[in-house]
Amino acid sequence: MVVEIKKVGVIGAGQMGSGIAHVCALAGFDVALSDLSMEKIESGLASINGNMARQVQKEQISEEVRTSALDRITPAVDLDLLADVDLVIESAVENEQVKRKIFSQLCPILKPEAMLATNTSSISITRLAASTDRPERFIGIHFMNPVPLMELVELVRGIATEDETFDAAKTFVDRLGKQIAVAEDFPAFMVNRILLPMINEAIYTLYEGVGSVESIDKAMKLGANHPMGPLQLADFIGLDTCLSIMQVLYEGLADSKYRPCPLLVKYVEAGWLGRKTQRGFYDYRGETPVPTR
Repeated sequence: MVVEIKKVGVIGAGQMGSGIAHVCALAGFDVALSDLSMEKIESGLASINGNMARQVQKEQISEEVRTSALDRITPAVDLDLLADVDLVIESAVENEQVKRKIFSQLCPILKPEAMLATNTSSISITRLAASTDRPERFIGIHFMNPVPLMELVELVRGIATEDETFDAAKTFVDRLGKQIAVAEDFPAFMVNRILLPMINEAIYTLYEGVGSVESIDKAMKLGANHPMGPLQLADFIGLDTCLSIMQVLYEGLADSKYRPCPLLVKYVEAGWLGRKTQRGFYDYRGETPVPTR
């Protein structure tokens, strides 16, 4: 039985969750945006509002489209408010225990035919699905950051994911106007399995004194035509997220080439997580970002 998706629940109103709510609302879906506090949801709604206003400025959408999309998003501090959704996309922190806890609280509330998806960038879909009451209706829908701008979505099936779930997810992503790449359920899937070791290697290059922050980023921007240097990109992703993905790769594939760089660990221990904390490989507290090494 293919569920027709009309209403979407998004759990987590951070950078990724609010981006997912943004594109769902623009595509005409009703969205219930959930987080631990009303404050977090309001901050997510504020960033959606700001990002949509920029789209209006750039004439990508009209003011009418923006207001009707915003009207389609309702806050849901209480998970009970997700009882009528057709699809839930979990976009909480990249921590398996946290995600499992959310699913255990959520499953009894959802209608039996509702689909579950996770926006995890690295954790096993099969394992997460097994912690729910509907592994056959569970799938990985991995959006790229920033969600409104990035065209790709990785679709990842767990071992139990049924064809109907996969087809419904494909139709849903098509409606968002995104492109699909299908990945197998291996640690970090495709994009992050290739991208994160590159970032980790850039951090090793810094750690070993081969180049400075500035020269490493300049080298990859001008030498490999990357739109943003790997250290600048790490700050944008969040160094805690980078570290957790490297740990998933290292533990999941047991290959020393995935060992997180000790310098990355040190930055995370210092609480220098990149842009979101104002300091990472660059210091963002002034007019322009200044390298911290």
